[in-house]
Amino acid sequence: MTQQGSDVRLGQLARYIFTAPSWQRSLVLILLLGFLIDGAGAKSWLNLNLSGPVSFTLPTVISSSLALPETFVFSGTLIFTLPAIAALALTKPLIALGGKTMTWNRSGLLALACTVFGVIITISALFVSVTLIPLAYAISLGFIFALRLLVLVAIADYRISRMLLPALTQSGVGILVGMVLFSPSFALFALVLHLVFGAGIAILIWMIERPLKRAFKIRGLAFINAFIAHMTDGSKGMEDFFREIGEGIYVPQVSFFFSRETKKPVTFTVPNLHPGPMGEIGGGNLPKVLYDHFCPEETLVAHGCATHDFNLVSETEIAKVISALQKSRDDLAFSGDASPSGRCTYGSVQVLYQRFGDSVLLVTSRSPQMTEDLDFSIGMTIMAEGHRWFPHVAVVDAHNCMTDLSSPVLLATQTAMEYQKASIAAMGACRDAPHHPMKIGISHHPLPFSREQGFGDLGIQVMVAEVASQKTAYILIDGNNVAQGTREALLAEVLQEVDHAEIMTTDSHVVNTITGKNPVGMAVPPEGIIPEIMQAVHEAVLDLAPAQSAAATAQCENVIVFGSNRIVQLASTVNAMLVFVAPLSLAMLLLAFLLSILAYLVMS
Repeated sequence: MTQQGSDVRLGQLARYIFTAPSWQRSLVLILLLGFLIDGAGAKSWLNLNLSGPVSFTLPTVISSSLALPETFVFSGTLIFTLPAIAALALTKPLIALGGKTMTWNRSGLLALACTVFGVIITISALFVSVTLIPLAYAISLGFIFALRLLVLVAIADYRISRMLLPALTQSGVGILVGMVLFSPSFALFALVLHLVFGAGIAILIWMIERPLKRAFKIRGLAFINAFIAHMTDGSKGMEDFFREIGEGIYVPQVSFFFSRETKKPVTFTVPNLHPGPMGEIGGGNLPKVLYDHFCPEETLVAHGCATHDFNLVSETEIAKVISALQKSRDDLAFSGDASPSGRCTYGSVQVLYQRFGDSVLLVTSRSPQMTEDLDFSIGMTIMAEGHRWFPHVAVVDAHNCMTDLSSPVLLATQTAMEYQKASIAAMGACRDAPHHPMKIGISHHPLPFSREQGFGDLGIQVMVAEVASQKTAYILIDGNNVAQGTREALLAEVLQEVDHAEIMTTDSHVVNTITGKNPVGMAVPPEGIIPEIMQAVHEAVLDLAPAQSAAATAQCENVIVFGSNRIVQLASTVNAMLVFVAPLSLAMLLLAFLLSILAYLVMS
C-alpha cells in the first residue's frame, strides 16, 4: 500500500488550514505598516524631505479626475491604516446581522492581508511615475474588494449578495479617503474598478463551484462555510451535505454478550461502520454513543471492517444501529464454555483468536507494519468462510499501527489475501481447540489525556478472558490508530501479567477535527500510557468472575452513509479543482487589471 489514494490526498488538504493570529496582533501590524510608510519607507521611495506627512508639489496640474492635486499629502496611516481598522471593526458585526459568524481574529487577519496587498499595488506605481499613484490606489481598492468578497463567501456565507457590504468595508473607506486626497470624482473610477474586479471574482466562484455542483449537487463554498462553522462553534451543518450525497446500506454487526451472576454484564460488539469523518460530525463519536445507550452495562465497541465510504452521514443514523443491536439480544442462548486463545500469522498479518460458545472472535493486525481500514468486502469474505464452522464470526480491525496517512486495504490485493489466509487458519485452529469454563473480567479506566492528545471520551476499556488458567486481555483504547512502535511497547508490559493480549482502538474520529493523523502514542509517549494501561489490566484481572456468553449478528438496515467510492469521487473532484484554481485566479486578475487600464484610458 505504497500508493496513496484520492481519499488520502483529500486528508492532506489540511495543510492549507491554519489558525488566525489574535486580532490585537493584526491591529498592531496594520498600525506599524502605516507608520512605516509615513516614515522611512516613504522617504526612501519618494526621495522627499519628511517633516511629518509626505507632501510635494507638482509643477503642473494634470486635468484628470485621477491626477494628483498640486499639493498632495501622502499618509500611509490615512490611505492604508484607517480603511483596515474600519474593516476589522465592522466586518464581524455586519456578518452577524445575516445570522452568520466570523471571529475577530479572522477579521483582523483579512484586514491585514488586504492592507499588505494594497500597499504593494499602490507603491508599485512609483517605479513608473508618481503621477500614477491615484490609478494604482484605485486598482488596489478594487483588488481588496474582490479578495475580501472571495474570502468572506468562503469562510462566512456563500451567498455573494449578503457578503457585498462586509466586503466593501475596507475599500469603501478607501474610496472616501481617495475622494479627500485626490478628487471627488475619484469615487466614480474606483467604483467602476469594483465592478470589474467583483465581476471577475463572481465568475471565478462560479467556475470553482461548478464541478461539485454537477457531480454531487452541492455548493462547494456552502460546504466550506459549514466546515468553518464546525471548526468555530461545533455546528453540525455539514451533515446536511453528507446526507445529500449519502446512500443506504445493509451491514451485519456481530456482538458477544457476557453474563456474570454477581457482576454487571459485558457486551463486545463489532460494527462494520466507520466512526468518522471527523469530530462529532456523522458517526465520529459512534463508540461513545453506543456505550452511553447501553450503560450501565459495559459495552466495548471495536472497529470492524469499514472505510470512510461507510461514514454515517449524521449522528441520528446511530439510532438504527442501536435498534438492530437491541433486537439481536432477544432469545439469546448462553454457554459457559470457551477455548483458550491463540495467534496465527500469515505474511504480514497476525490474528488473535478465541472461541466463545459456538462463535469466534478474530482480532487482526499488521503491526509493526501499517494497520489501516479494511474494506467491508474483506470482512464479509472472512465471515462467509467462517460460517462453515461458526454461526457468528466477529472480525476486528485492531487499527493499532500508523506510520502515515494511507489508503484502505481493498479486496483482491496481496494484503487482503494475507488477512483472509491468516483468519481462515485462525478459525481452523479455533474449531479444533478444547472447551473449558471461562471467567470474564472487565475494567473501564478514564484517562488524564485530551482529544487533542489522541484519546477519546471512553478512555481505556479492558476485557480479560480466563480459560484453563490462560488469561487473554482485549485492550480497547478510544482513539484513532496507534503510533508505530507504541503497541509493542505496551504489549511488552501487559504480557507480564497475562498470557495473550492485543491493543485495539475504536477508530473514533473525535480526536480528528481536520486530518486523520492523531494516533495514540504521538502526543503522549508510551511511557506515559503504560501506567494507565497496566492499572486497567490489573483491575480487569481482579474483576474476573465465572461467565456465560452468547453471540448474535444484528442486521443494520438502510443506514445512510457516504456511499461506495464517494470519498474517492469527492477527493478526485476537489483535487482537479485545485489544479485549475491558481491559473484561473491569475487569469481573472490579469483580465481585471487590463480592464482597469482600459477604463482609465477611457475616462482620462
